[in-house]
Amino acid sequence: MPRPPSRNYALLSTAAVVSQLGSQGALIASAFAVLSAGGSAGGVGLVATARTLPMVLFVLVGGALADRVPRHRVMVAANALNCVSQGAFGALVLLGHAQLWHMAVLSALGGTGQALFGPASEGMLMSSVETERAGRAFAVFRMAVNGATIGGAALGGALVAWLGPGWVLVVDSASFLVAGALRSFLDLSHVPPRAPGGGVFADLRDGWREFVSRPWLWSVVGQFSVVNAVAVAGEAVYGPLVARDHYGGAGPWGAANAAFGAGTVLGALAMAKWQPRRMLLAGTLGVFPFALPLMALAVPVSAAVLAAAMFVAGASVEVFGVGWMTALQQEIPEEKLSRVSSYDWLGSLALVPVATALAGPAQGAFGRGAALWGAAGCVVLLTAAVLCVPDVRRIARREAGAPARGGLPAVPGPAASADAEGPVGRAG
Repeated sequence: MPRPPSRNYALLSTAAVVSQLGSQGALIASAFAVLSAGGSAGGVGLVATARTLPMVLFVLVGGALADRVPRHRVMVAANALNCVSQGAFGALVLLGHAQLWHMAVLSALGGTGQALFGPASEGMLMSSVETERAGRAFAVFRMAVNGATIGGAALGGALVAWLGPGWVLVVDSASFLVAGALRSFLDLSHVPPRAPGGGVFADLRDGWREFVSRPWLWSVVGQFSVVNAVAVAGEAVYGPLVARDHYGGAGPWGAANAAFGAGTVLGALAMAKWQPRRMLLAGTLGVFPFALPLMALAVPVSAAVLAAAMFVAGASVEVFGVGWMTALQQEIPEEKLSRVSSYDWLGSLALVPVATALAGPAQGAFGRGAALWGAAGCVVLLTAAVLCVPDVRRIARREAGAPARGGLPAVPGPAASADAEGPVGRAG
């Protein structure tokens, strides 16, 4: 296959930074838009569910589509949809006409755009780097994006407190416009022509066979179907409520999210230098700290301690994220990356609408603290269970000249077993 153009990697990185700057603030703004309109925990959960449900429904179609047509076209179309939906959301909030059903419908449109975008984006990024450089390239990419997370979360929280959520949503709309324009210049000349297939359903069946044939793949995705669900419920529903009741509003919650972003930058920087041979083992060990923010919100601790917990969790996300992306890029054939990624997205998001919808009722039935402690326990127990899967512990990084993607996992020999191994919106 021709050498992937470095220009693609630069364009993808720049576009991701731009959209992340807007989206981080929008995550805070959408929750506080509901609260400002007189909504409750149930309303915040409804809007969050409205966004995630279309992602579950359409992500498989997005994956099959991205392996049949040029991926950058799918990405640009998805960005256009997000631009329009977020712009309308912001305008309604600014005009004072936003009702709960308006916010839910527009959030659903945004979720549809993300369902189409996610698998195409993941496949495009993985095909833009060479296997032997994948780990460092993914770490640098994530470091750039996570740097934007810091600025986006801090600025978003400040702007919500200062100007209100409407302007933050308008900024997010503009960021999608710029990012989509950048992605329209991506070059797909290095990607081999796709062989004619039997249709979308045939492609999905093929992707499913690839997915279920790898225990490490479906076990981690199954783990994150719960981990992501409880983490999103904590971030999208309980976090803003704790911030309102104990920290005085959006500012401290935005600062905590910025601390999470700072942790991801540090974690990505570390992963750019540290390339663990058993990347899945290292990544899975890095999932345990995901429980720390949930525990901090359950107490609740001081705003400073919450920020520290978010920082540690952010660093751990990168240990997992880089290892996971490297394993997918190494083990999955290029022409099936988006299809397999769509099953990853589906499994990782399937329970998110359920968790966000039930977050409010769970708080009423058990109390907010008990619900958060239960969520943290799920993270710890499921991560321990995944460590029991042999391939998670054995799959190792291939050296240059090793078998191409899609071959059997590389199992470390005695010398590799002596290597020092140390210790994640989706498994990836």
